[in-house]
Amino acid sequence: MRSPELAVLELRRFGRGKLPRAALAALLLLPLLYGALYLWSFWDPYDRLDRIPVALVNDDRGATAGGKKVTVGDNITEGLRDSDTFEWHEVSSAEARRGVEDGTYYLSLTMPGDFSKRIASSSGASPETSALQVRTNDANNYIVGQISRTVFSEVRTAASTKASRSFLDKIFISFSDIHGATVQAAEGADKLNGGIGQAKKGSKDLADGLKEAKKGSGTLSGGLRKLNTGADDLEDGSRRVADGTRALADKVNGVADKVGPFLKDNEKSIGDTARLVADSAAGIRHNLDTLVETAPAAAKGARTASDALDTVHRARCETLPIPDAACPELKKAKEAAADVVKVADDVNTLIDDQDGDLDKLDKNLATLEKQAQALADRSPHLSEDLDDSVSKINELNEGASAVAKGAKRLHSGLGTAKSGASDLDTGVGQLKTGASDLDGGLYKLVGGSGKLAGGLHDGADQIPDYDKPDRDQRTQVMADPVQLASRDLHKAPNYGTGFAPYFIPLSLWVGSMVAYMLIQPLNRRALAAGASAWRIALAGWLPVAAVGVLQTAALMAVLHWAIGLQMVRAAGTVGFLFLVTACFAAIVQWLNARFGAAGRILVLAFLMLQLTSAGGTYPVQTSPGFFNAIHPFLPMSYVVEALRRLISGGGLDPVRTACVVLTAFTVGALALTALSARRKQVWTFDRLHPELSL
Repeated sequence: MRSPELAVLELRRFGRGKLPRAALAALLLLPLLYGALYLWSFWDPYDRLDRIPVALVNDDRGATAGGKKVTVGDNITEGLRDSDTFEWHEVSSAEARRGVEDGTYYLSLTMPGDFSKRIASSSGASPETSALQVRTNDANNYIVGQISRTVFSEVRTAASTKASRSFLDKIFISFSDIHGATVQAAEGADKLNGGIGQAKKGSKDLADGLKEAKKGSGTLSGGLRKLNTGADDLEDGSRRVADGTRALADKVNGVADKVGPFLKDNEKSIGDTARLVADSAAGIRHNLDTLVETAPAAAKGARTASDALDTVHRARCETLPIPDAACPELKKAKEAAADVVKVADDVNTLIDDQDGDLDKLDKNLATLEKQAQALADRSPHLSEDLDDSVSKINELNEGASAVAKGAKRLHSGLGTAKSGASDLDTGVGQLKTGASDLDGGLYKLVGGSGKLAGGLHDGADQIPDYDKPDRDQRTQVMADPVQLASRDLHKAPNYGTGFAPYFIPLSLWVGSMVAYMLIQPLNRRALAAGASAWRIALAGWLPVAAVGVLQTAALMAVLHWAIGLQMVRAAGTVGFLFLVTACFAAIVQWLNARFGAAGRILVLAFLMLQLTSAGGTYPVQTSPGFFNAIHPFLPMSYVVEALRRLISGGGLDPVRTACVVLTAFTVGALALTALSARRKQVWTFDRLHPELSL
């Protein structure tokens, strides 16, 4: 008989009684226990997290920041109650600790008493971080602890973002305040620049005036030096004249009887002395005129320079909101100018006080000059006019004495005036130098104040001034500047869909394993009839492959219509699973045919190796090296990868590779089974008395 006919005969055995039929039905439904029930229980656990009891402890006492009450703990509590993340129970800290320990609650979330205070401290002098306290107990459930870490990480991020937005909003408000203050400072700098410009003009006028005053003081000082020299000569000459005239008068009066002869003997000496007196009187009169004309002009120039310096000092150092940097030097210059004015006034006062004496002195000098000249003219004839001469000599003696006294007072006054004029010239020179320095300093100050005003205006333009919409937008971006732009190319809608590629081949392998517990891996009729080894192998494989097709159809029908598994390529998935069940049936058949009762244990061991190395839950790269090493050599590795592409979508290269691999495994297993069938056709002592039977 052919292999298909033998396979049909093998299946007909299950229709001969109720128990065989029940066994066949159980065999068809067995994969549902592994595939459907497992997936149903794991189908969408994240959708039912609101059934997990979690303790919520809010010990936050709140805080005050910027005059406002901050209650971050209450805000988070309200948000968690409105969410469907967990089944929240608001309890005390002690209740939460006991509940997590005894399993009443899977975990607890605590907001400490200073939670809001620490968050609000970000705007103070000593910022501190706050912390959400999570308590888990892996003895209750390890997976819940892992889920909670993800959920509470999102809660922490949301709380941190809100706190950051509040802090950043205050920073942007500070920017606006700084902008306004900088604008005001720039306007003040503009006013300062204008005032300094005016002061610069005044300092230039002052420097020019002091330059002219310096020339005048120099002229005055030189004139007074000459006057002082002339006055010294005048004093000396007038003293000698007075001494001479006094001696002459004494001599004339004392020896009047002897004058006649004396005059004859001294006519020439008398004439020379008289001419000397006349010349000296003329020189003194000339110098007196120069002193009277120069002194008032010098005093006026010194007073004008002092007034100009007072005006600059009052404008730069007393009226401005910010005193000028040159104020100390201006003060020294002002005091020096006052001293110079005092000296010039003293000289002028001296001239004014002795104006009458000077006029009188001038008249006396004129008289003396006239009389001395007349005496000189008359000296050859003195002896002829003795009486008149004696009288005139007496008058001359009196006039010479008066001239000597006046010359002495004049010399003393001119000495003081010369010293004062020298001090005036020195002071005006210092004022001129100080005014030049002041003018240069104000020039630099004008440039610096201009740069200051420009810099403040530029700074005000660069400092941002945000209104409330701008602040809201910027704080939102800066508080959470990096968003996770996640794009799932082929998203599994739920947990069960993601695990289906792992549990479906598991259930089909178990189905093949149980099927060969009811169906012989090698058809006995074919063995007894001496059929070929390939026919015997196919006759034992085809019934289980047919049952596997029915198992696959039943399993996928329940998964799709009852549980809700959605497949991107439904027909491709079912067709590929037919190949999978055929491959698994061939492998299980060979293990049972080759190793007999021990083959059933090997089938289970082979299943364990495939489950641990297929990468059905975590990527195989996370497993120890042994499982990474055997991963490419086991069929379920390729089955899991292909089913993921067929169910969730993606490229079909893994599917094509899996089809080739599964075909190779199927053909190889059937070939090995045929080899085992050939051996089974020869009866040995071990076959008659097996060491182990199940």
